[in-house]
Amino acid sequence: MPAVLGHEGSGVVEGDATPTEFIPDLIEPYRRGKFPFDELVTYYDFDEIRDAVEASEEGSAIKPIRRVSEA
Repeated sequence: MPAVLGHEGSGVVEGDATPTEFIPDLIEPYRRGKFPFDELVTYYDFDEIRDAVEASEEGSAIKPIRRVSEA
């Protein structure tokens, strides 16, 4: 990923998990209301990266996710 504000971004998709096992293991507790992962994420547009970093550092965003436009 390109460097922004002197930092280089990186992404992780599922880490070392096996998707066919890991995703169903997360979906079942979500369906039962025991794992509201959709409430843990905050989305930021690419030009709001400073806000995302600040929110992450201060703890107001548990999982900031950076969006990159498809344009």
